[in-house]
Amino acid sequence: MSTAPGRFAQHLASGASLVPGLPALLEPGVDLEAMAHQAREVTLQRFGRAVRLFAPLYVSNACLSSCTYCGFSKGLDVARRTLTVEQVVEEAQALVAQGFRHLLLVSGEHRVEVSADYLVACVVALRPFVPSLSIETQTWSDDTYARLVEAGLEGVVHYQETYDRGRYAETHVAGWKRDYDRRLSSTERAAEAGVRRLGIGVLLGLSADWRADVHAVAEHAVWLQRHYWRTEVTVSLPRIKPSASGFQPLVPVTDAEYVQALCALRLVAPEVGIVLSTREAPPLRDGLVRIAVTTMSAGSSTEPGGYLHPGEAQEQFAISDERTPAEVAAMLVAAGYDPVWKDAFALRT
Repeated sequence: MSTAPGRFAQHLASGASLVPGLPALLEPGVDLEAMAHQAREVTLQRFGRAVRLFAPLYVSNACLSSCTYCGFSKGLDVARRTLTVEQVVEEAQALVAQGFRHLLLVSGEHRVEVSADYLVACVVALRPFVPSLSIETQTWSDDTYARLVEAGLEGVVHYQETYDRGRYAETHVAGWKRDYDRRLSSTERAAEAGVRRLGIGVLLGLSADWRADVHAVAEHAVWLQRHYWRTEVTVSLPRIKPSASGFQPLVPVTDAEYVQALCALRLVAPEVGIVLSTREAPPLRDGLVRIAVTTMSAGSSTEPGGYLHPGEAQEQFAISDERTPAEVAAMLVAAGYDPVWKDAFALRT
């Protein structure tokens, strides 16, 4: 049975807009150089030269959902692995030794192997030496999010992937994630349970109309900021990369279009954090951090246990930036930016 639409879904269906100037910024033929300059000025005014660094820590690639674009999809014949809590701690210790104090626990959607109890145990085990913990897993109920917050969780990341209901149904063919409205309302449930960082995003190339998805995620980000004003909101716009699924984007998003999307997002949502993953190549990442990006992953592995024992399980997708965290931090310093391993938000906990 499908979940009833949440409050943001109702807002989206109403046709009202919180970012009315965005469509013009996404039109073909805009002056991209001028837009990038303006976006850079806004970023510096709102965020200064601080760039937060984090690492994804994949705890499991077991999955009961079938998503056509994902390397963890249930029907794929790939090497599966779920880390024990002790192995999660070992991976985290290796990342902390590299400087990280922000970790994102990532998993496939498997309510048995990656249960609420398992996630709570991971957070409890990591919290004493990792100041900032977030999760990117399946959606949960209010009480589970409350349990995780009590254990020390700060953030929840849920990408809608695409806001186009028809395309969402075509690409999410089975499993818990198929429920569009449950997915869309997940950040509302997390915020109401006390989660203090909310991450949302779309997978560019999944839908034929990437501009419509960028518009929807910007609308979502501003809506969340207005309704949960004590909560930090971040947006990521990852592009589809090679994975075991073999999925190809319907319409590839060019580098210029990608820069345009991030600049437009910055201009209509100046207070929103923008996250950039290692999916993108070093030259583009180095340029975007000077324009709109406020948070970056570095030295990432997208397979469970991939930091200490790479090659033992299937990765979710291929990365493009293989530089070490120290090399990424050095790039930021050379560009006049401050790599932030641990920020004031985490220090308050």
